Amino acid sequence: DLIVHVRDITHPETILQKATVLSVLKNLNLPSHLLDSIVEVHNKVDLIERYKPTEENALAISALHGHGLEELKQEIEKKILTATGKKILTINVNLEGPQLSWLYKEATVQEVEVMPEDGTAMVKVIISSSAFGRYKNLFPN
Repeated sequence: DLIVHVRDITHPETILQKATVLSVLKNLNLPSHLLDSIVEVHNKVDLIERYKPTEENALAISALHGHGLEELKQEIEKKILTATGKKILTINVNLEGPQLSWLYKEATVQEVEVMPEDGTAMVKVIISSSAFGRYKNLFPN
């Protein structure tokens, strides 16, 4: 669904390495949407003072120090959701009904926050548009 190209930005041949990787990927005859949505990651930015990527859409990280990893995670999540046609939703469900069980079967449940005072839960899910449509048809309230 997604290609993440991590480069050692301190390597003297980093530009040549990128060109080589892109050439190999193109020769694999991958779908164009994969090649067009590559996440470019510049690692080891902690070794270069005040590093700023000059390449458009490149993310600067330091895996060693954790710098930029949250942004990288968000970018990967966004692109994966786009590529797979899924979305992240928070749905309020009645715990006395079958909704929560249905969501566990048909979606990826990430969090469940139970509201004991009213017998409901806020459920954070990753779900396809078609599954969410079925959910709304089965549980209109």
